Amino acid sequence: MRFVATARIEPAPAPRAASWARSLRKLFFGSFGSALTTALLLLLCGRLAWALYAWGIRDAVFSAAGAPLTCRAAQAGACWAVIGEKLRLILFGAYPYAQQWRPAIAVLLLVAMYALSVQPRLWNWRLAVAWPLALGAFALLMFGGMLGLPPVSDDQWGGLPVTLILATLGLVMGFALALPMALVRHAPGGGIVKAMVVAYVELVRAVPLLAVLFLASVMIPLFLPQGIDVSKLLRVIVAFALCTAAYLAEVVRGGLMAVPRGQREAAAALGLSGFVTTTRIVLPQALTHVLPALVNVFIGFFKATSIVVVVGIFDLMTAAKRAAADAQWEGFGTEIYLFVALIYFAFCAAMSWYSARLQARRDPGRRR
Repeated sequence: MRFVATARIEPAPAPRAASWARSLRKLFFGSFGSALTTALLLLLCGRLAWALYAWGIRDAVFSAAGAPLTCRAAQAGACWAVIGEKLRLILFGAYPYAQQWRPAIAVLLLVAMYALSVQPRLWNWRLAVAWPLALGAFALLMFGGMLGLPPVSDDQWGGLPVTLILATLGLVMGFALALPMALVRHAPGGGIVKAMVVAYVELVRAVPLLAVLFLASVMIPLFLPQGIDVSKLLRVIVAFALCTAAYLAEVVRGGLMAVPRGQREAAAALGLSGFVTTTRIVLPQALTHVLPALVNVFIGFFKATSIVVVVGIFDLMTAAKRAAADAQWEGFGTEIYLFVALIYFAFCAAMSWYSARLQARRDPGRRR
């Protein structure tokens, strides 16, 4: 009998997860060139941070007492006193001064509805009822004319309430239109309806948003019967929604194409109807696939609300421009625009954070 000697192979130890310090050292100081570049960038960032600290905090003027003369005397630092002086104009525009508590409550109401809407445990019929009630309360507060509130036309609206209601209604209405258009375009076969959807999506995406706003603001009244007028703000909201819908429809269609065909076949084998298959199986998966892209479109169009100034809508950015144009505070527009940028950043960062949280909840196996 023949024996063959074999060597015993010891199992390799399990790989250890690299610590964050080791990962950073390898990433930024892995070689001499990388370490030199990192050091130069750190010096540059440190110098920039010190300059911003000196301008924005150390040498800045925060009190409005004696401003703007105090701000001009300081010269080197920022003049944050202009924010306190122009805060009402920035936030509420030309809305009557004595009634500005109404847009303040309206803004808080919308923000509260945003906070409630991101809670998955509240996604039921009560939230679906709460939103129309909240929008009705918003309209009542802003328009007035009832319950002892003096009437205020939407031509006098301005600032943050206009930006929020334009983004809210425009994006929600656009998303509601985008879903059926995406389903029609993704459906097999042809037909006049699908051809019309394809033509609409391609046409709107080929036209600048500015041109669509001009068309809604200037051309629509020409096609209305004599004596019938539509609010300019309403026309802009509708145009904004129609333009948003074209972009969102393509994003949703991409998600529908990413859902494996076997999902539909399995649902058909179980005897599920087409409506149940689409709403309970296909759409949730499709929206999960394209959630980052959807939020990217939301953020882009939320910032695009600032261009409504070209059609005479007094939004947040327009209010900031008017505040910066005050001759008494000339030269301190940087502080005003930084404040407005912080407001836009707060809303956009919240949308981005929530999309990451929602995607992690819908797809636990994927991490950003």
